[in-house]
Amino acid sequence: MEYPELVAGVLLRRYKRFLADVRLADGRDVVAHCPNTGSMRAVNVPGCRVWLAPSDNPARKLAWTWELIELPQPDGSLAMVSVHTGRTNRIVEEALRAGRVPGLAGYASLRREARVARPGAKASRLDFRLEDPVQGTAFVEVKQVTLKEVDGHGYFPDAVSERGRRHLEALAALAARGERAVLLFCVAHTGIGDVAPAAHLDPAYAATLREVTRRGVEVLAHGCEIGWRGGAPVAIGLGGELPVSLTRRADLARDVD
Repeated sequence: MEYPELVAGVLLRRYKRFLADVRLADGRDVVAHCPNTGSMRAVNVPGCRVWLAPSDNPARKLAWTWELIELPQPDGSLAMVSVHTGRTNRIVEEALRAGRVPGLAGYASLRREARVARPGAKASRLDFRLEDPVQGTAFVEVKQVTLKEVDGHGYFPDAVSERGRRHLEALAALAARGERAVLLFCVAHTGIGDVAPAAHLDPAYAATLREVTRRGVEVLAHGCEIGWRGGAPVAIGLGGELPVSLTRRADLARDVD
């Protein structure tokens, strides 16, 4: 997925969930839209360089959208993190259509937003429905991962997510009917090398994830890659597969070099 021309700045603060104050390189302070409703734990770091997408649409209240943040890593490198949760499904869809997700390759068609009804429960909408005359049907729910804890590992969710737990139950109901049901973690943090459920933040989600895998739900994780040109990020795409641990617990008492 290609970005519009991005502009660099420094994050001053994020507030009221949807707003971020950013100081641009030319010294101007601007208010940007923050397209992330989550806690942004360990990602909302004032003083870090961020990248904004400008807009000249007069109907918009804010002319800037926060896309990326650069976070310093223990080894002195910088990790790029996509904070725009609205980009995640597009990133995954492009990879699915191009056959770049080996575990989900070869399906003939893709449909967005598959509604799943369950007796006695509220219907859920999953992100993708893949269909193929030979392979049958696969339902895919995508979750963006950006939380890297001080132990050096990636976790999801970054706060209690009842909606995320309902999605797991919907996937389990599909698996019980003999359908293929897949949870795909899109790891939008280039410093994360593996993923686990965040039992320290949402123990119910972690327990449910372990349970639904025993009932047939598959779990995949893929990283993201950033394309650069002229010193600025110009594209983001799904990268290689990452390991998933269903049993690891975060060690918040130590840093990992």
